[in-house]
Amino acid sequence: MTAILRLCLFILFLGGSAGAALAGSDTDTIALFKAAGQSSRYFTTCYGYAVFPNIGKAGFVIGGARGEGHVYADGKRIGATTMNQLSVGLQLGGVDYAEIIFFQDKRALDEFTSGNFEFDANVSATVITASASASAGTTGAQASASGGQHDATTEGKYFKGMSVFTVAKGGLMYEASLAGQKFSYTPLRQ
Repeated sequence: MTAILRLCLFILFLGGSAGAALAGSDTDTIALFKAAGQSSRYFTTCYGYAVFPNIGKAGFVIGGARGEGHVYADGKRIGATTMNQLSVGLQLGGVDYAEIIFFQDKRALDEFTSGNFEFDANVSATVITASASASAGTTGAQASASGGQHDATTEGKYFKGMSVFTVAKGGLMYEASLAGQKFSYTPLRQ
């Protein structure tokens, strides 16, 4: 086996085992974002949100990320969502993070839950962490960072009715790539 292939397998192994160990509940993740700087104010003004307790991301030139979560409107769970990401470019390592997407109004929620939704190149995430190496943008775009996940003074804003925040949970990844997050949605059965 070549050294590069062994390194790729090792990175994927670390990403998969760390993701399972760090997976959390919606309740814990929501509490984390409610306690983290500017993301907390969105809970009182948003129409709804999608929460991903754990997204695992790994790459070596070609990378990927995946996470499962739930969508809420008026504080009630209305469905399940899955995020998939493929990236190509200069990257190496693996990282785990939590993500929340706030919907400013019904139109934004309807757009996200319409089936297969994808962020465009102008969307970026506000990163709530002290480590720049754990930044996670929805398209590889730049994002702001702050001192810590519980005392963050991050600045988030809506773009086309959505605002994205992430909290790094662990890992190390160097990345200069183009990537886009794609989401699928399944409503709860009534």
